[in-house]
This record gives sequence, C-alpha cells and structure tokens, in this order.
Amino acid sequence: MQGLDSRLRGNDRKGCMVRLRIILIAIISLSSSFVSASFAAEPTKLLIAHGAISNNVEPLWIAKEQGIFRKYGIEAELVFIIAGRAMQAMLAGQVPVGLVGATHVVNTVTAGGDFVMVLGLQNSLDYLFIARPNIRSAEELKGKKVAIGTPSGSASLATYVALDYLGLNPRRDQIVFLGVGGVPERLGALRAGSVEATSLSPEFGQVVVSEGYRVLLNTTKEHVPFQSSGMVVARSMLKSNPQLVENVAKATIEGVAFVHKPSNKEIVLKSLARNLRLSKQEQVEKAYENMVAELPKKPCPTMEGVASVIKLMAQHGLNAKAAQVKPDEIADLSLCKKFEDSGFFRSLY
Repeated sequence: MQGLDSRLRGNDRKGCMVRLRIILIAIISLSSSFVSASFAAEPTKLLIAHGAISNNVEPLWIAKEQGIFRKYGIEAELVFIIAGRAMQAMLAGQVPVGLVGATHVVNTVTAGGDFVMVLGLQNSLDYLFIARPNIRSAEELKGKKVAIGTPSGSASLATYVALDYLGLNPRRDQIVFLGVGGVPERLGALRAGSVEATSLSPEFGQVVVSEGYRVLLNTTKEHVPFQSSGMVVARSMLKSNPQLVENVAKATIEGVAFVHKPSNKEIVLKSLARNLRLSKQEQVEKAYENMVAELPKKPCPTMEGVASVIKLMAQHGLNAKAAQVKPDEIADLSLCKKFEDSGFFRSLY
C-alpha cells in the first residue's frame, strides 16, 4: 500500500507539473498575441497644419507632447503654415487637417471647396491693435502703412474692426495695407519701422508693449463675436473616414481639458514657453492666463461667430460671394453634438 501511495503521490506531482506547463504555455501564447496585436496596430500618421503661432494651438502641442494623439492611434505631425497657404495645401490634398480661421473656410466654400469647421478653439476676436511708440493716437495713422497677414485672415479682419472702431476708413484716410505675413514677419516690420501698426495676438502683443509700443485697441474687450481658429477638414473626409476625424477631435478636446486643469499648469507653462519661444516668465504667465480665459472647455464653433465673419468679409469687400453663404455651410456641429450626447465632454472635467 505504501508503494501504491507513493506512486499516486508521484503521479499527482506529475499531473500538477503538466497542468502548470499548460497554464504557462497559455499565458505565453496570450502575451504573444497581445504583443503581436500592439505591433499590428500601427498609429495613423497625420499631418496637421496650424495657420498661426499662437496660444490657441497649445491643445494640439499638448496632445502631441503628452501622448494623447497616440492614445487615439494617431502619430501627429504638427506644422506651421500661414493660414492662407495652409488652406491651399488642404485644397491640394497635401494636408488633411488644419487649424485655421473661418475666413479661410468661407473663401474656400465660395470657390467651390467642400471644407468645414468641426471644432472651434478661438470663438472671439482676440487681438491687440498695436502702433509704434511715435504714434500717440489713431488719427496719426492717416497716410501710414499697416501690416496685415493674409488679406482675409483673422488678423486682417481684426485690423478692419479696429480701424472701424477708431473712426478710420482705410480708403478715405489713405491707410496702406501691407500683406507682410505671419506674426514673426509683422513683429519684425513693426520693430523695423517699415509699418506703423499691426494686429497681434495678446501673447506677442505684450512683448512689444513692454518695449514701449502702444495698444490702440484691445478687440477682446469689445466682445466682437468672431469664429477665429478652428479645426477644419474636408466634408468628404467626414464621410470617408469619420472615425479618424472623431479621433483627431477627441485628442484635441482632451488637449483642451489638459490645458484647463490647474494641476497641469507647470507642464503647460513649459510647453507654451517652448512653442511660443517666450523667454520671460511673466510673458509665459500672461500667455497662459489669456489662453485659459479664452479657450472654450467645449471647443465647438459658434454659429454667431461664423455669421459675424461672413458679415465682416462682405462688408469690407474681402469676398464678394460671402453674403451668399450660410453659417451651417461653414461649420458642422454634428461631432460636438455627439460628444455632448455621449457624455464625452462631461467625462473630461
């Protein structure tokens, strides 16, 4: 009996060892399959153009730096192309997603393009109209040169709004507009004295104000409804690859939420300083404060802002066909509605 018992115990041990081997093989097989699946699911490479260097691009920078795009299966390449050219690159099929103003969408749609804004990261006119130190009042701009960006860009419209508010008429008062280009070029022209004034976003405007330049008008304080920077895609892309568009939008919205959380402030400050190339801490802090104040937690386009853009473009003769366009041809709120209904927005705060 003793021999039988020991044989049985030996068999039990062998059985246990066999079962253990089977379990280990199963675990290894499952691990291998997970590893294979992770390698198989390569992220989608996506070029995203932003039409300005401004703090409203921060959600995109953060989404890339913090791996949020990767979370949604996207390997994003962010590239600055001044807005008018960015829209041209999108029309040519070279760039699938752009962060540009509604003015450029209006121009594209009136020319037969099928682009639409699905997110709104800047829903008001937020510019400082700044003049050189020797210009003591708006009257002294008569007969002078003013730098604008692309002819129908947000900065240009901000300049038209500022001049209207200050009682100036470009034709009557012989004000010459120079299409100098992006923010760095306009800053350079202002400092060099080749222009007397220009419109700058607050984070860059504060830099030259500290050098003695004058703010003739802060458009933010005038609360002008205006759909400025927003995420733009082709309607055909919305139909052919809706999941990709949704993933890009979700990553961007999570970037917005990351920016708004006070616990992330130090990370965001460092990102702003690096991407905006601001060297002074007080400038970085001011850029952060302006961004948090202006960046909507639910970054959706506003139809009121789009309607204002259309009206201003028609009023100032920037696009003769603008008055024929309806706001819902420029902005599509379907994704925002989906995120609202599903609770996605609520889940981030």
